[in-house]
Amino acid sequence: MADTAANYPTDLIASEAARGRILVVDDEPDIRDSLEALLTSENYQVDLAANADEGLRRLDKSPYDLILLDLMMPDKSGMQVLEEIRARDQETPVFMITAYGSVQVAVDALKRGANDYFPKPWDNEKLLIEIERMISKGRLERENVELKRALKQRYSFPNIVGKSERMLKILDLVSQVADSRSTILITGETGTGKELIAKAIHAHCKSRAEHPFVAVHSGSGPPDLLESALFGHVRGAFTSAIATKKGYFEIANRGTIFFDEIGTISLETQTKLLRVIQEREFVPLGSTDTIKVDVRIVAATNADLKRLVEEGKFREDLYYRLNVINLALPPLRDRKEDIAPMVEHFFTKYCRENEKFLDENNRSRLHFEPDAMQILMEHTWPGNVRELENVVERAVVLASQPQVPVDVLPEHLLEARGLRIRRDESGRLAPDASLFEEVADFERRRIIEQLEKSDWSQTAAAEELRIPLSTLNQKIKRHSIEIRKKSGA
Repeated sequence: MADTAANYPTDLIASEAARGRILVVDDEPDIRDSLEALLTSENYQVDLAANADEGLRRLDKSPYDLILLDLMMPDKSGMQVLEEIRARDQETPVFMITAYGSVQVAVDALKRGANDYFPKPWDNEKLLIEIERMISKGRLERENVELKRALKQRYSFPNIVGKSERMLKILDLVSQVADSRSTILITGETGTGKELIAKAIHAHCKSRAEHPFVAVHSGSGPPDLLESALFGHVRGAFTSAIATKKGYFEIANRGTIFFDEIGTISLETQTKLLRVIQEREFVPLGSTDTIKVDVRIVAATNADLKRLVEEGKFREDLYYRLNVINLALPPLRDRKEDIAPMVEHFFTKYCRENEKFLDENNRSRLHFEPDAMQILMEHTWPGNVRELENVVERAVVLASQPQVPVDVLPEHLLEARGLRIRRDESGRLAPDASLFEEVADFERRRIIEQLEKSDWSQTAAAEELRIPLSTLNQKIKRHSIEIRKKSGA
């Protein structure tokens, strides 16, 4: 549907078209009417409040670019209202307006957070100049903040590719929490990049980035080996040749320890882990000595930990200790605008590894044909980013020219789109043919039938099939249909 004015609320259209939105809070009707006439004539959107309480209610409901606030009102003084505004909002400019031209009143207003002060009767020209200056300044500051945020997100996470709004919010949150001491729980499906986010958190923590990042794959190995690996052991206390003397927690001191698939660890190990989080200390296996550590814990899981808590498989107190800050990574199918930049990123990565198809800037010259890229965009990606990376790596290895064709894609992607049709020796569809294969087979037969009727004229066939000629040509290529010569040619 087109984005027309009919699709949007009237107040939103007015707000976007106006030079700014201003709230006037004054108990005198003449003053309100005068300011409204002055400001609307300059294309500002103006809301009016007849008293302090009404003004505060309007502020709760809507944002404003500037507030004009009367000093003397019957229900509350302008100074009281100013203090309440500043308690909740330090940014929105407030101009005080009063009949009292006392210097002391002006000083008090500025001390309490007002941005300017105008005695009645005010100079219209001066008031308009100051309003425009203040609103322009505020917008410029907000734009600078947004620009800095965008640049920080774009250039501070070199290994994380994503321009979708959901990923930008994740990266923004990573920037905010990186320097905190809080434990972080990263949730998301397999292959969404949980360890990559954990490394970004570590790299952006000023106090820990120079110290170790230790990844622990919680589900690998029996519980006693995991505990030995985490907490270390005293010689003779553990007989396995795999065990190490110094545990991961001691190695990661002053750094970060990352627990991948935290939901798989045993209840006994969960108890010991809880103590480390709460007391910041542990006792190695076979020892009576307590070791103090300063370690930031980041955990990740693709499981529903709350359900595991309900089933008695995960400690509730540990769950709440870990889930102080939750980063929920979206699956790739929910952020498909990230697929194209990811493809470009992985092309360059694997072209460098394989030393092929690189330009003078050491970037990949490869790109998928439109049909192949369309298949990637329509795939549901159950393996998420990891699956996409594997597909691109395969394409780099098999590519023989810069334009990568559909045939280079893995069989499961082509079968999902019906591009690989399995037939028996007689040419019929396989008995266990999928719906995709049946649809693709029907489309192929229908195109050939129409081409034969049109004497193999693609233009005429496209018209009869009611599809663009470019679409028909793509389908002919996709289905490997051999075009015959026209009769009499």
